[in-house]
Amino acid sequence: MGVEIERKFLVDHEKWHQADKPNGVHYQQGYILNDDNRTVRVRVTDTHGYITLKGRGTSNMSRTEFEYEIPVADAKALLKEFAKNSTEKIRYCIPFGGFTWEVDEFSGSNEGLIVAEIELNDEQDNFEKPHWITTEVTDDERYLNSNLATRPFKDWH
Repeated sequence: MGVEIERKFLVDHEKWHQADKPNGVHYQQGYILNDDNRTVRVRVTDTHGYITLKGRGTSNMSRTEFEYEIPVADAKALLKEFAKNSTEKIRYCIPFGGFTWEVDEFSGSNEGLIVAEIELNDEQDNFEKPHWITTEVTDDERYLNSNLATRPFKDWH
């Protein structure tokens, strides 16, 4: 069984915009199933498509996850025909301190939200935070991508 262990943090906008970073990748993702216990997500970039199944884990930090690459055309069709709601973002992958930070700059209804995630091998892993990291929001379910698709940042910020 696949398990994803990740922590989420908000990002200081000013420090982030001044930081040296690689080009980002545009993601559109939609949810075919989205309830309190599980999600089925379809994600598309310009060159890749994915379908991901996530379950409720032992904590907000650890969840079951199964992700599979699918043809881009199939992913686009699934988004169009089956996704009930969606989000868009630019993702930047930043190597730092032996880990890769994934920083998402959201657009659309989540414009203004920048969230950084770090995937860990164990919930107890120690890691160094880049200078642009601020508040941890791992336990705040409003920041789950699946929740941002149904209750966007603009509605509660």
